[in-house]
Amino acid sequence: MLFFTQCFGAVLDLIHLRFQHYKAKRVFSAAGQLVCVVNPTHNLKGAPPCTCPLFSCPWEGRLEVVLPHLRQAHRVGVLQGAEIVFLAMDMHLPAPADWIIVHSCLGHHFLLVLRKQERHEGHPQFFATMMLIGTPTQADCFTYRLELNRNHRRLKWEATPRSVLECADSVISDGDCLVLSTALAQLFCDDGGLAIGIAITATEACSSEAEV
Repeated sequence: MLFFTQCFGAVLDLIHLRFQHYKAKRVFSAAGQLVCVVNPTHNLKGAPPCTCPLFSCPWEGRLEVVLPHLRQAHRVGVLQGAEIVFLAMDMHLPAPADWIIVHSCLGHHFLLVLRKQERHEGHPQFFATMMLIGTPTQADCFTYRLELNRNHRRLKWEATPRSVLECADSVISDGDCLVLSTALAQLFCDDGGLAIGIAITATEACSSEAEV
C-alpha cells in the first residue's frame, strides 16, 4: 500500500529518531558497486541457497551465514530498535548502485535494500524493500513501513517483508517494493542524502501464537 500525502501543517516529529539518523550516517554512508570474493559453501540438503542482496556480488550460501557475509565482506552496519532512520548518501551515483543496512529488532535481523537501477535505458529508478534473514513463513509474521518526510511532504509504503531466500532481484522485478522515480526521490533528498524512516511490527496472529 502506498500513501502520498502533501500537507502544509506541521511536519511529522522525527526528533526521537535523530540519534539513529546520525548513527546510520556514521555506520554506512554509501555502498554502490561492491564486489566480494566468492567463497562457496555447501547448503543443507534440500535447502535453497541464499544470494547476496548486493547486485554485484556473486556470493551464495546458507541462510545462517548471510549476516556474517554482509558484516565481514561488505562491512554492513547494524541498527537496533523497532523504529530507525537510515540515511543513504550519494544518491547521485550512476545506476546500478546499492545501499543496504541491517535492522535488528523483535529478535530478528531485517535488511533494507535500496537499489538504483534502470528498467528503461536512461531512466533510473529507486527501489526500496525490507527482507527478513529468515524463512518466508517467518517473514509473514511481520509488517514493515518505509517513510520519507521532507518539506511538508510525506510518503509511506507498508508491506510484508520478503525472505532473503526469495532474492532481492526477484522482489524488485516483481515490483513488490517502494518505487521512486528520480524526480520523486529528489523531492525527499537533502544535500544528496535520502533519509528513510523504518518501522517493523509483528502481526497480531503471530504475536498471539508467541504468547501461547
